[in-house]
Order: sequence, then structure tokens, then C-alpha cells
Amino acid sequence: MPIARLSICGSDGPRRGDCPVLTLRLTFSWLTVLPVRGPAEVDRRAAARAIALAPIAGLTLGLAAAAVLWLLEPAGAAAGFAAVAVLALLTRGMHLDGLADTFDGLGVYGPPERAREVMKSGGAGPFGVSAIVVAAGIQAGAFTALAASGHWYAVILAVALGRVAVVAACRRGIEPAPDTRFGALVAGTQSWVTVAVWVVVTAAVSVFAVPGLVWPGPLVAVLSLLVAVRLADHGARRIGGLSGDLLGAAVELTTALSALGFVAAANAV
Repeated sequence: MPIARLSICGSDGPRRGDCPVLTLRLTFSWLTVLPVRGPAEVDRRAAARAIALAPIAGLTLGLAAAAVLWLLEPAGAAAGFAAVAVLALLTRGMHLDGLADTFDGLGVYGPPERAREVMKSGGAGPFGVSAIVVAAGIQAGAFTALAASGHWYAVILAVALGRVAVVAACRRGIEPAPDTRFGALVAGTQSWVTVAVWVVVTAAVSVFAVPGLVWPGPLVAVLSLLVAVRLADHGARRIGGLSGDLLGAAVELTTALSALGFVAAANAV
């Protein structure tokens, strides 16, 4: 009598990609360097589930950034830059790379094909380098200020918000850019209900980002998401659809803007 192999998701869960555990593993394999694997077959259905859980990966990364800041807080500004470096290491630097490619593509003249060609070139031009320096600098400075005032929650939230932006940028109605494998998997996969749930959750948990006041946290969070997603939408129109680079840019921009906004709101209290 043959011995059946046991699976936490059933015999065909790994193949279908609809197992919650495998879905979460796919999320982390896409968004972090953790040595985990998702389902054997990844189609748009599996991709949709994985992207919907992106904020959970963001929460984990935020905890890592806060831990680095807590350990190195006496070092001042160096702690902020160390946190940014650790986030880059834990994400293979792909979001910073996407940020650079996005701004290089948006800064070039010509048709969408030319913009996509520049974004795929592999190098970073002046627009891309400037975008990385500004975004990383803002994040490092804001993280340092938040750590100095003990606002660890705001640090974690800012990093997680970057992944909420990914969910919103992949909402229904968004088409993938031509010749983009990742974009073809994730563009237009998120229902408006999923996006709305994450925005509501974001606004609710942001209430605690600025101690002493209720409204600044949600305002900063929602505005940061709006700006970043609008950039992704503009980039999608410019290059003919959504790509992984645009999602990376949305992550970094949301993180930078929300962290900076939390600092400004906390100082205004």
C-alpha cells in the first residue's frame, strides 16, 4: 500500500498556490531575502494573494529597522543610515533599484519604448542616483529623529506603509507594461475591497503614530500613500503599464514621506 505524502495544505495545495502558508512564503520570497519558497506554480491568482499580504512583510521589515535603530541609537545619524542599509540588504536593494530606474525612465525624452529601454538598461543615471540619495537621506534622517524621541512605532509603520502602497498600485484597472514578467503577474490583481481594507487598517493604526494627537498620523499615512501611488500611476502611463520598478519606487517614496511626516507631526505637538 503506497504511503501518502502529507502536506499542510493538502495534496495539491503547493501546485495550486492557494495555501495560505505558501502564499505568505511567496510574499516573503518576493519582498525579502529570506530563504523561503512559494508554490511550485505562480500564476496571477497566486500572485494576487501574495501581493495582498505584502504589508505583513513590510511589518517584519519595519521591526528589523526599529531593532537596528534601538541598538545603534547612541550613534546618532549613523543609526538611521544603518537602518536604511539593513532594509536594503533585507530586500536585495531591489526597491532602491526600482526607484532609480523609475526616475531615469521618467526623466528621458521619447516614446514609452524609450523609457522602458532606459529603465531596463541596468545602470543608474543622474536622475536615478539623485532619487536614491534624496530618498535614502530622508529615510535615514527621519528614522534617526524618530528613534531619538522614542517613536519606534512610527518607524515600523513607515516601513509597512511602503508595502501597503504596493497593494494600492496593483489595484484593478491597472495594466502591466509590455515585456514585464513581474508586472504581468501582479498588475490589476487587487480588488478595490482589498485596497480599501488596507487603507482603513492603515488609517486606524496610524492614530498611534503621533502620541498626543489622533489626526496627524492617519493624515500623514494616507497622503504619503496617495502621493506614491499617483507617482506609480503616472509612471504606468509614461511607460505603457505597471512594472516592478514602479512598485519599488512606490515603496521607497511612501516610506520616506511617511517617516518624514511623522517626524514633522511629532515635533509640532
